Amino acid sequence: MTRAGGRATAAIAPARTVIEPGTPAAASAPAATAPALQVDARGLALAILAALGAVFALSWAQAFVVPLMVGIVVAYTLSPLVGWLETIRIHRIAGTIIVMAGVIGGLVFGAYSLRGEVQTIVGQLPEAAAKLAAGIERMQLGRTGNLQKMQDAATEVEKATTQAVGGAAVARQPATHVIVDAPKFRLGSFLWESSLGALGALSQAAMVIFLIFFLLIGGDTFKRKLVRLTGPSLSKRKITVNILDDINGSIQKYMFMLLTTNLLVGLISWAAFAFIGLDNAGAWAAAAGLLHVVPYLGPAVTAAAAGMAAFMQFESFPMAILVAGASLAIATLVGTFVTTWMTGRIANMSPAAVFISLLFWGWLWGVWGMLLSIPIIVIVKVVSEHVEELHPLAEMLGD
Repeated sequence: MTRAGGRATAAIAPARTVIEPGTPAAASAPAATAPALQVDARGLALAILAALGAVFALSWAQAFVVPLMVGIVVAYTLSPLVGWLETIRIHRIAGTIIVMAGVIGGLVFGAYSLRGEVQTIVGQLPEAAAKLAAGIERMQLGRTGNLQKMQDAATEVEKATTQAVGGAAVARQPATHVIVDAPKFRLGSFLWESSLGALGALSQAAMVIFLIFFLLIGGDTFKRKLVRLTGPSLSKRKITVNILDDINGSIQKYMFMLLTTNLLVGLISWAAFAFIGLDNAGAWAAAAGLLHVVPYLGPAVTAAAAGMAAFMQFESFPMAILVAGASLAIATLVGTFVTTWMTGRIANMSPAAVFISLLFWGWLWGVWGMLLSIPIIVIVKVVSEHVEELHPLAEMLGD
């Protein structure tokens, strides 16, 4: 207690409790707990709902998004050729027309050069179906003969058992056949639906061609607009430019890898089919190279079709299995070693991430999703590498 200015003041210090180790109070004192992991349930729920909404929107807008993605990927692939023509003083519009005319002309010339073999294959389809049905029927007859013998033996055993116990053999009732009237096939409806499907495919192809043309003419216009939209910050503009450049380079390298592997599959398949003696080996090799664009499904379709052609030609199931197995072996060899090695050099992608992306986009968009799955996952990885908030996603997608 002190006296200052005639007034008494008392200084009271805060009380402290000292707990000695080993005392009962120390034993009953609560232990220090680690900070609990806090989860923002509301933010997590909103993120899940947003993801589900995005998936539904992509599925609903498939007719618009798929041609757009195909046009962007092809435009990225052909852009270096147009840029090279522009460096040798050819106007960009003229260069775009030259490049697109060359690509379309090459595809038409390739299809025209193989028209004879393709017509031969198509003309042999009814005969191939008849021979395949006859072969399957022979196999079924062999199995039916064995089964019939077993059934006859079982019937005799049952009859002997019944007579031994003194009973009479019960006559079997004949089987009742139920005939269900199937809907009649209407040729007019089939042709009308096929015509509508062909017109829809042609219209989408025309839209993709026009989209590629305008994207190639635009050049770096969209790139400059995207950079300006990021804002006045120099760092954000630099990040945007790096993202666009990396996406451009990754897609071009991937398309070059796709072209290389497809040509390799076609050449090796042609050599293998010619060595086996398969007719129209060039057409089947071209089909193997083209269908190899679609992962997993394309090689399976090629193997099944080539195996059927081999069965029709040699009338032997071992030869059909040999041709189908050779086609699958070539696709697996090139896909496992060449494609995996080149994809790793291009984007350092995890094989598991690539396969999961393939499953997801194939489930969402079918064959087109399988075709576009790798470019999409490459773009996602490039963007996530340059955005700090998405670095965990880039780590998961990386090798």
